[in-house]
Amino acid sequence: MSESTPVQRRRFLGLALAGTLLPAATAACAASGGGDEPADAGPTGQVSDDNPFGVADGTAVEAVIFDGGYGTDYVSAVAATYADLHGGAEVTVAPSTQIAQELQPRFVGGNPPDLLDNSGANAIGLATIAAQLEDLTPLTEAKNTDGEVIADTLYPGMLTDGTYDGRLVQLNYVLTVYGLWYSKSLFDANGWKAPTTWDDALALGAAAKSAGKYLFCWGKEAASYYLTLAVESAIKEGGDEVRVALGNLEANAWSHPAVQAVFAKMAQAVQSGYFRPGGAGTQFTAAQAQWSQAQEAVLYPSGSWIENEMKSQTAEGFQMTGCPAPSVTAGAALPATAFHASAGEPFVVPSQAKNKAGGMEVLRLMLSKEGASNFAETKLSSTIVKGTVPADAFGSTALASQIAMLDAAGEDTFTFNFNDVYGFTSQNNVLWNGFLSGQLDVAGLTSGLQQQFDQTREDSSIVKVQVK
Repeated sequence: MSESTPVQRRRFLGLALAGTLLPAATAACAASGGGDEPADAGPTGQVSDDNPFGVADGTAVEAVIFDGGYGTDYVSAVAATYADLHGGAEVTVAPSTQIAQELQPRFVGGNPPDLLDNSGANAIGLATIAAQLEDLTPLTEAKNTDGEVIADTLYPGMLTDGTYDGRLVQLNYVLTVYGLWYSKSLFDANGWKAPTTWDDALALGAAAKSAGKYLFCWGKEAASYYLTLAVESAIKEGGDEVRVALGNLEANAWSHPAVQAVFAKMAQAVQSGYFRPGGAGTQFTAAQAQWSQAQEAVLYPSGSWIENEMKSQTAEGFQMTGCPAPSVTAGAALPATAFHASAGEPFVVPSQAKNKAGGMEVLRLMLSKEGASNFAETKLSSTIVKGTVPADAFGSTALASQIAMLDAAGEDTFTFNFNDVYGFTSQNNVLWNGFLSGQLDVAGLTSGLQQQFDQTREDSSIVKVQVK
């Protein structure tokens, strides 16, 4: 759901995407004339710290926002502030779930909106419009409404994912935390602890089994969540070389010792009966309810959207809490606190927009403490802005645990996205349903995953992402 500098070990959040999207053959399909054409800057106002992009009084902003899990009201929420700052000018927010269908013709026609949340299943491929987007570096170098330089207010590495060909062309607004999720109340009642290694997880599986529960459950459409978990564990165990090998679809990447060690531990869990049977025939939210409502399983791998996704199917008193994926050994390359985090909800400002300054200004207001705090409180999820979630996390144990994980990890966070880039998810679900059901062994899983990599790597028609 980017740009190369030499990777420093333990500082590669986003640097999984820190490769460069190689120029796509389709890059011009949405273009109306290319990004080299000088764009009309539109009306300009006096530039100052309070008006860093020179928004002229009275100039309205048109924003098209993906109407997904977060809705659109968090963008509308800054409209009043925009009006106060810029002579009563209006911010119009149009919701959409058909971004590509509705917006690509406007890019081609040279009349895109001033701000776009290019998200969802129908998002426009970044490579197709990157040349027509503003470099958002001036946004990150500007001061927010609290007088702080925006770049200084963000969690580390959050800008890398939006960098294309050396330019920051999209601002990913929402922070997603990945890991294992569990009920702290259930764990406390049983004297259990969140695992930091796979041996800890297997011991927890035995304890859970004694209590009549499973360690894990899964659903057929989300079996690849366990691929994500496995890759997280392997990166923690083997370090940056694992992330780079997988991200670049290298030959024998799935045979790396760290990956194989994780697969072996997971196979042991399957063979020990620690996975709830029947997952391959269970709809994924029903499977998740087996964990959050019935509490038949004690751990579930997911992203931080899980609280909102299951809020109507979570047991009373279930103190949802996240923890990092386990490593294989206590001597792993990355510390136990390291985990997978990434930024999502990509916002862009088209270069041919009528009010580019206004589009940037709306983003500046969203990145202010007030705008980001409103998002955190109403969506129970953090933006990329630090310090916007109070100690009580608005009463959300899940959100509180996310902030605790971020604080504990510091710069020891990482991400990867080969599944999304190359569209492997549906194929991986088949393989992982077989593996978790015990019908496919480690060798079969490894062979199947590697075959996908090899075919994709050798297919010259597929644009590759170079990961460094």
